[in-house]
Amino acid sequence: MSFRAATSSLRRTTVPACSRSAGVPRRQLHRTTAVLSQAQAEPQAQHAAGAGKTNSDAANDLPYPEFVKLNWFENAFLAAGSAVMSRANPYRGDMIAALGETTAGPSLPRLRDIMLESEEGRQILKDRPRVSSSTVDMNQLATYPEGSLGRAYVTWLERCGVTPDTREPVRYIEDPELAYVMQRYRESHDFYHCITNLPVSVEYEIALKYFEFANLGLPMTAISALFGPLRLPSEKRARLMNEFIPWALKCGGGAKSLISVYWEKRWDQDVEELRRELGVWNAPEARWSKPLTVAKEAAAKRATFMGVD
Repeated sequence: MSFRAATSSLRRTTVPACSRSAGVPRRQLHRTTAVLSQAQAEPQAQHAAGAGKTNSDAANDLPYPEFVKLNWFENAFLAAGSAVMSRANPYRGDMIAALGETTAGPSLPRLRDIMLESEEGRQILKDRPRVSSSTVDMNQLATYPEGSLGRAYVTWLERCGVTPDTREPVRYIEDPELAYVMQRYRESHDFYHCITNLPVSVEYEIALKYFEFANLGLPMTAISALFGPLRLPSEKRARLMNEFIPWALKCGGGAKSLISVYWEKRWDQDVEELRRELGVWNAPEARWSKPLTVAKEAAAKRATFMGVD
């Protein structure tokens, strides 16, 4: 099913009134999810096949393997649809990723230019490092000294019960270098959590989006920051507004642009020293689901696995 057919099908569908979830009719939500999923899953080879090209020819035409070309209407449709879906379900990482890519506009060239201004940023663009469990040895990081970035990062992962393997690949940005800038932002997101001492939950993700908007200026972070608080109960929303947002705007706006930090070259750096260098300080005290002592014990077990006491 082509993207254009999917959009046409969605426009022709009449959705009856029914029960609602997060302000969106449930059947419409399911229908939109199906259409957007089909659009995202559509291989680029299908576009080329219509022009009589082989799969091999189509692959050679792509700026990178995952790329899906969108015209202006398809981009706008996907931006609007992904905004609705990510608003309805903030755990839909694929929709949040699509929203970020389809609304990026001139922000990515600006971030790329910021990276080019520093030796560290230029090295990132040259090396194009990736962050995943296949590129970063978590057990090795656990052997770094207590207080180092490497040890702090693996402890944060243990405490939150997450891995770096959940980031969607970039699909809708044609320029390969700008696509990498978006991928780098996406895969560095957990480092921002780590150095600001924020766990993973809806309220803290919103706080970090304000931080990212002040620091990086990506439109998607502004959209998430603007509409995200509407999902929170009044008590959490009040604390977000009174404590976390003022911290996020001041800290993020005053800090060095984090897109130019080569985190993988700084594993052994003292995390407090790194915060001072970047102009970052801890967020207001957050509520964690797992005690820090338990996470540190789990990280220590990783170090033991590597033969380090």
